[in-house]
Amino acid sequence: MVSGILEVFLVDARGLGETDLLSRMDPYVLIQYRGQEHKSSVAQEKGRNPVWNERFTFRAQYPGVDDQYKLVLRIMDRDTFSSDDFVGEASIHLKDLLALGAEKGTSELHPRKYSVVQLDKTYCGDIRVGITFTPKVEEVTDREDYGGWKQSN
Repeated sequence: MVSGILEVFLVDARGLGETDLLSRMDPYVLIQYRGQEHKSSVAQEKGRNPVWNERFTFRAQYPGVDDQYKLVLRIMDRDTFSSDDFVGEASIHLKDLLALGAEKGTSELHPRKYSVVQLDKTYCGDIRVGITFTPKVEEVTDREDYGGWKQSN
């Protein structure tokens, strides 16, 4: 099993469905991967075309204990006086990226557009994301530790 760092580069979104009638949306993104979650900054009054240019890191393993390799990007609209509105979401399957990174030492998907869909699966814009997987190098040592002391050979 190979463990490493999955870095998600959240660039921007285009053509999102507007959820606010009287003002422009304040979108942010909840990024979820295997029980881990990060939240982007809120793009104040950026409406349908927000820009973030933010990086987030997740722990990743390949192969995992199950076959769940999906990154979910859930776009929300922050509201002050009511609960935040769901705008749409994009899912990115990472199994091939992780397998290539485990084999080659690193793998990368340059920023590209992914379709954002609403709950009924209707298209509502695009989100641009780049992803990199870098396995951690395990340090191999020929010494043994004994209660804080190192035994030399």
